Amino acid sequence: MEKILNLAVLSCSVLLIGFTSCKPKASENPKPEATQTPEAEAPPMSEFTDDGHNSRISIDWNGIYKGTIPCADCEGIQTQLTLMEDGGFERQTTYLGKDEKNQFEKGKFTWNDAGSTITLAFEDGETQQYQVGENRLFHLDQEGNRITGDLADNYTLIKNKIDPMLENKKWVLTELMGREITFEDENRQAFLTFDSASGRVAGHDSCNRLTGSYELREGNRISFGRGMASTMMACPDMEISNGFNEVLNKVDNYTIADGVLSLNKARMAPLARFKMVTE
Repeated sequence: MEKILNLAVLSCSVLLIGFTSCKPKASENPKPEATQTPEAEAPPMSEFTDDGHNSRISIDWNGIYKGTIPCADCEGIQTQLTLMEDGGFERQTTYLGKDEKNQFEKGKFTWNDAGSTITLAFEDGETQQYQVGENRLFHLDQEGNRITGDLADNYTLIKNKIDPMLENKKWVLTELMGREITFEDENRQAFLTFDSASGRVAGHDSCNRLTGSYELREGNRISFGRGMASTMMACPDMEISNGFNEVLNKVDNYTIADGVLSLNKARMAPLARFKMVTE
């Protein structure tokens, strides 16, 4: 019996030694646990153009934007916003169906760090944010978010079309209602200039200086703003002056060929022709 007991103790000892020797030893130089650093949060895709650059860098954002923003107590807020390369802006608004007087505001705007959104700062301390897209601005709410819902598309301002062949040049009148026009005195020349940066047209009707707004649309369509402003001089011969202003009220499209600008009404014969001159 004593032999059996000794044999049992010996067997347990062998098993215990074997179990201990099979257990993996802890590393003398344990590696520290890997720490996960949170990845930088990527800006929303809408803040970038297709090539990865932001709107401020990649888009020709300066220019004139127009649209009619929904209004709680009127038919809509007709808006024209001009963004200038130097960081200045001008905004004209008209409350349709309520007080249709044009309201003019100006100030400076700043970009956010992502280069996707601008904030207009008005002289009265108010601000307004817009997200800048290709040829359009998205009117944002007070928290800087895009407007959603059924009227979302109406919170968009569209950039004016630009035509380098027409704009930033001087066009001198050569034909009016089919009649050839010549000017002996250069100071009495009737002419027009179209400023792409401001969307303003300026010129002379052979008697008075004039200025106003214009808009270009697809298909070489053009319209001049209501109520062109002009000086009020009286001249001995007002025939050219009166005919010139009549044309500006009628014209709805234009063509340019070989340095000649034609202002037209529908498909009728040109109402007026101009030649491009270098100042």
